[in-house]
Amino acid sequence: QVQLVESGGGLVQPGGSLRLSCAASGRIFSIYSMGWYRQAPGKQRELVATLTSGGSTNYADSVKGRFTISRDSAKKTVYLQMNSLKPEDTAVYYCNADLQVRVLSTRRDYWGQGTQVTVSS
Repeated sequence: QVQLVESGGGLVQPGGSLRLSCAASGRIFSIYSMGWYRQAPGKQRELVATLTSGGSTNYADSVKGRFTISRDSAKKTVYLQMNSLKPEDTAVYYCNADLQVRVLSTRRDYWGQGTQVTVSS
């Protein structure tokens, strides 16, 4: 059973910073990528940032230059450093992992339970 556990969300003022963490646990053979998505009320879930096992990153245009994704491979943990936060960054942030649980199993996506980020004065 694979679990993705997020932490670090909360309430922050505009211009402030937060750091999200997501730790993967359970039976995991290989992780191909980990990343963050977000969903604001009334909107579809959207990509924020992803990081592949090879080190390639992908960011939404709206967060480029403000957010940084990183990882600790030994801990199977991915981080999202969010700086210069804006009210429009308010959303539930979900951790995602594209992984394989056994050597002959099919790789698939797993999701965390989500953590609320609210940017407001």
